[in-house]
Amino acid sequence: MGVKLYGHPMSSCTVRVMACLYEKGVEFELVPVNMFAGEQKAPDFLAKNPFGKVPVLEDGDLTIFESRAITEYICKKYNAAGTDDLLRSGSPEESIAVRVWVEVESHHFQPVMSPIIYQHFVAPLQGKAPDQALIDDQLAKLAGVLDVYEAKLAKAKFLAGDFFSLADLHHFPYMFYFMKTPWAAEAVAGRARVKAWYEEMSGRAAFKKVAEGMKFGEEKK
Repeated sequence: MGVKLYGHPMSSCTVRVMACLYEKGVEFELVPVNMFAGEQKAPDFLAKNPFGKVPVLEDGDLTIFESRAITEYICKKYNAAGTDDLLRSGSPEESIAVRVWVEVESHHFQPVMSPIIYQHFVAPLQGKAPDQALIDDQLAKLAGVLDVYEAKLAKAKFLAGDFFSLADLHHFPYMFYFMKTPWAAEAVAGRARVKAWYEEMSGRAAFKKVAEGMKFGEEKK
């Protein structure tokens, strides 16, 4: 049956999974879901994810939703020779460091990034005016998060250590979109290590592939 990924190539959570699939060299079929048309709320999609959100992965008879659970599954099942062990499963110390920063991304990074990206890119597509007060509030919070990252990256090239891992991969979609916003230059101006970390990630072949479909913001250039 092969691997099928239901989602949208501009969706940050879909991109997270696509990047992981590319990193692990897994062939897959992307099944587009038109979120603006509400296809993720249709009965056939709700049968795959009752919460009505993308992405969903089908691998044979297995169906999985929640992007971070999907990426962990991909890393465990498709940990082929010749690809990076993104979970660092051979070392308890390194694997728990990866896990910690996966949690940081989920609980500290995405919650402040998501409203910024939504208000700047998505709200106008829905005919809404961006809430600048909300953006400013989230930018202030983001500054604190990025200060922590800058300090961490002073000790290692990547978040979990001197190796690229799933923790870094999970950050790419929102960082990519954020770097298209008017606030990106100021955010990284005094954080050279954060800037270098992002540039290192964005140069990877998997991210170059997913970036081709991440079109939000291009009309704002």
